[in-house]
Amino acid sequence: MSAPTAKTSKKELNSNHDGADETSEKEQQEAIEHIDEVQNEIDRLNEQASEEILKVEQKYNKLRQPFFQKRSELIAKIPNFWVTTFVNHPQVSALLGEEDEEALHYLTRVEVTEFEDIKSGYRIDFYFDENPYFENKVLSKEFHLNESGDPSSKSTEIKWKSGKDLTKRSSQTQNKASRKRQHEEPESFFTWFTDHSDAGADELGEVIKDDIWPNPLQYYLVPDMDDEEGEAEDDDDDDEEEEGLEDIDEEGDEDEGEEDEDDDEGEEGEEDEGEDD
Repeated sequence: MSAPTAKTSKKELNSNHDGADETSEKEQQEAIEHIDEVQNEIDRLNEQASEEILKVEQKYNKLRQPFFQKRSELIAKIPNFWVTTFVNHPQVSALLGEEDEEALHYLTRVEVTEFEDIKSGYRIDFYFDENPYFENKVLSKEFHLNESGDPSSKSTEIKWKSGKDLTKRSSQTQNKASRKRQHEEPESFFTWFTDHSDAGADELGEVIKDDIWPNPLQYYLVPDMDDEEGEAEDDDDDDEEEEGLEDIDEEGDEDEGEEDEDDDEGEEGEEDEGEDD
C-alpha cells in the first residue's frame, strides 16, 4: 500500500511564492545593474567614436580648403552666380524680396569657415562689390557653442546708405510677373544679420552651410521656370498648329473626294446621253 500524499497548507504555498518573488526581484535587480554596466561601455565607445570622427572631419576639412579656394576663383568668372544660386534654392528664395535680389546682384563671393574644432561653430562671409545699398565690403555672421553647449551668434553691423535700409522697408505686394514669389513681400533677407533670437536653430545659416556651400553649382544650374513654361507653351502652340494643318489637309482631302465623285457622275451622265443618241 502506497504512502499517503502529504498535504501542503496554504501558508506553506504562500511562503514558497514569496520566496520565488524575492528571487525574481533579486535577479531583475542584478540584470539591471549589468545592463547599466554594459550601457556605460557603449557610451564610452560612442564618446571615443565621436572623438575619432571629429579628428577625421578636421583632417578632411583642411584637405578640402584648396579646392574650395579654387572653386571660388572659378565662380568669380561667372556673373551673378550667387544671386542665381540663392534665387534657385527653394528655402532661400522664400526669404528674398525684390530689392533683396537687387542687392544680392552685387554679391561676388560666399565663404563658409568651420572653426578649428568644428563643433564649436562656424562663420559665413558675404563679399560685395561697391553697391547703392550699404558701405560694407564684407558681411559676416558667426555661430558659436560655448563650453556648456549654449548657442550664440553675432554678425557685422550693416552700414546702410541713406534711405537704403532694406530691413526698414514695409512689405509690398509682389509683382505678379515674378517667377519665384506670388504673395506679399517677405521680411528682408538682410534682417537675418540682426536676428540672434535662436542661434541654435538658425535655419538659413544651416541651409547655407550644409546644403548650398558643399555644392552651390547644383542650384545655379536649376532650369529657369519661366524658360520651361515658355518652352512648354511654344510646344503647345506648335501642337495646335500641327493639328490645325492636319484638319485643313483632311478637309481638303474630303473636298477633293467630293469633286471626284461629281466628275464621275458627270461622265456617267454624258455616256448615257451618247447611248440614247
